[in-house]
Amino acid sequence: MSKLEGKIALITGASRGIGRSIALRLAQEGAFVVVHYGKRRNEAEAVIHQIEQSGGNACAIGADLSTLDGIHDLFSVLDDDIRERTGGSGFDILVNNAGIGQIVSLEETTEESFDEVMKINVKAPLFVTQQALPRLKDGGRIINISSFVTRVASPSVFTYSMSKGAIDTFTHLLAKQLGNRNITVNAIQPGIINTEMNAGTLQDPHGQKYAAGLSTFNRWGEPEDVADIVTFLASSDSRWVTGQLLDASGGSHL
Repeated sequence: MSKLEGKIALITGASRGIGRSIALRLAQEGAFVVVHYGKRRNEAEAVIHQIEQSGGNACAIGADLSTLDGIHDLFSVLDDDIRERTGGSGFDILVNNAGIGQIVSLEETTEESFDEVMKINVKAPLFVTQQALPRLKDGGRIINISSFVTRVASPSVFTYSMSKGAIDTFTHLLAKQLGNRNITVNAIQPGIINTEMNAGTLQDPHGQKYAAGLSTFNRWGEPEDVADIVTFLASSDSRWVTGQLLDASGGSHL
């Protein structure tokens, strides 16, 4: 039996990059996957198609997570989809993956750039989780995608680093609060991953050398490297792990 057979997972920002790989991997393990997307409907539908072609089950929901109205819309549709497809209510796994990167120093930071990052990287997971808690089943899983920049000072991504620091604290608080419901809460801190967010770095030969040189394995990460860790945290294998920040940077800056 697959590790996640009968489980329902909601993954935010799952139309591309790390979120896409997480959706594919959880579906492979038997989960019914809800693929959230912001604007990239075609990419989300392509993820659904790939999951179904492999024998899995999934649906896509579009919602703007930068607003409370958008978050409420997400869960309104989610409730209907779960009821229609399973005959029940509630779900088992929440992956707060949606996020945006931003290469901006402290000196370059504006109110607009600050708000842009904080809306998606901090406000969205906070209120998505708030709405999820009444629906998340006891014994469920919450997995937050943070970043190794909370461990490694990176002034070129000042506000982004701050936003991920908030996610680390959020993870600790939630883990403490939800222990009595047997819900585990953990965060993953990826390093440089081969996604659209890091395309500028990884398309440049000097950037490639820099990215590979950070890791003790002399390579940059792939989305699947993170998705496999999420699968462990989403399964019963991780039942005794909560409130942890798991570095997934390939030993960067050791």
